[in-house]
Parts: sequence; structure tokens; C-alpha cells
Amino acid sequence: MATGLLLAALGSPALAQQDTPAMRKALRVCQDPNNLPFSNTQGEGIENRIAEVFGKALGLPVTYYSFPQRLAFIRNTLRYKLPGEDYPCDIVMGVPAGFDQVSTTKPYYRSTYALVFPRGKGLDQVTSSAEFLRLDPAKLSKLRIGIYDRSPASEWLSRHGLVERGVPYKMMNADPQQYPGEIIEKDLASGKLDVAIVWGPIAGYFAQRVKSPALAVVPMQSEPGIRFDYPMAMGVRYGEREWKQQVESLLESRRTEILAILKEYGVPLVDESFSAPGK
Repeated sequence: MATGLLLAALGSPALAQQDTPAMRKALRVCQDPNNLPFSNTQGEGIENRIAEVFGKALGLPVTYYSFPQRLAFIRNTLRYKLPGEDYPCDIVMGVPAGFDQVSTTKPYYRSTYALVFPRGKGLDQVTSSAEFLRLDPAKLSKLRIGIYDRSPASEWLSRHGLVERGVPYKMMNADPQQYPGEIIEKDLASGKLDVAIVWGPIAGYFAQRVKSPALAVVPMQSEPGIRFDYPMAMGVRYGEREWKQQVESLLESRRTEILAILKEYGVPLVDESFSAPGK
């Protein structure tokens, strides 16, 4: 999920001035322009919707600074500053908790990778990753399982002797028109794949969008040494303590609205106990 970036703590006088909430004239959000279900330039993503909730609570308009979430996303958005100019955006709405390229808030949801497959194709009895592995070996040996490279799914297939069943997709694609849900919306829906293993919000959202065939979403539980579930937070620049506290206050006061948005988008939500076997 997180791109590889360099850690930089910013603590200049200009930063301290920017941290004064009363001076904000807009909620300026760093976003990927084509990254549903999280964000896009049409404001259709989960993070767009939550940003609008925050903007309303703050009494501020919401503006976006867009940059493809490939390598160097944080450096080119949250930390981007030309001499004599202000930062173009002040918050990243979704980062893994503890992501060290930003100062992260407390987590506001936890999700997990999920199996996605068409209903009525012989997999309807599968309600967990353990049940998937208990399928008849002859059936497993014929499945085409779409995964993103360097994801926990690729390690999971290797551990369980299913490497040859995997169909790898690039985690980082230079094509700005590519989006993470293509693996479901195009290849799984068309029958090119039998199963896809993707990050939960992507699984839930695109499974809802595909009307035919109907798709099942099965959350995957972590195993010793393979972690599927992660808590997600928001990120601000290092040194902006007051702004971070204000964002955390919004996360708490708007918790009900945020949860409703996550559920509307089909995000599989799990609690911390879900990851216990993987610790």
C-alpha cells in the first residue's frame, strides 16, 4: 500500500505558522487523481467523501492537489514546496498507521485483504481463506488467481503451494489510466481470472460495481508470518502538532459519518483480534 519514500521532519518557522488552524482558508487534500475507491478528480472516492465531511465540520471549502500515487507521492504532494510559495496540500486522507514518511493520526479503520470470486462457479461454500485451502486439490490446481506482485497474497500462494496458480499484476504501473480495481472489474468479471486477492476496500467497492456475475468478498485472516489486515490512518507533515490534533478530533467527532461511508463503499472492516494469528 505505502510507497517507498524518505523520512523528513519539517520544522521551519513557516511550518509553525501554517500549523495555526485559524489561518486556514481551505481544507487542502493531497490525492491520487485516479485511485478509486479512495479518490479521483470527480470526488467519487471514500477519501473525497470523508474530506467533505471534514470541510463541512471546519466550515472550509475542500480543495485537492492531485499527483499519481506512484513512487515519491508524499515528496511531490505533502512535502512539495517551491521557494516563496506555500505547500499545495496539508493532509493525506489514507496511509497505513505508523507510515514513517508522514506524521500519522490514530487509525480510523482496519481492513484486510480479501478473496473475490464469482458466485455460482463452484466456490460458494468458501467463507474463509482456510476453507479456500481445503478445496479439492484437483479444483485448486485449475484456478487462475490474480494477485498484485510484492503483496501478502503472493507470499501466501507460495506458502501453500499455489504459486503456479497465481497470475501476477504489477503493483506500480506507469500508466496513469490504470487503476487497482481493474483486476476485478475487467479480468475477474470477464472470466480471465477465477479468483482475485486484493486489499479489502478495493475488493468491496469493485465487487459492488460488477453487477454480473455477482461477486463474493471473503476477508482473509492473517497467518503467522503473513499479515493481511492493517489499520489505516491519516497523515500530516511532521511538526504540525496542532493540525494533527485537530484532525484526530475530527476523526473522533465524525466517527459515525466515517463508518457509514466505509460501509457504503463495501469496505470489509475487522477489529484488532482479526490479526492475532499473524502476530
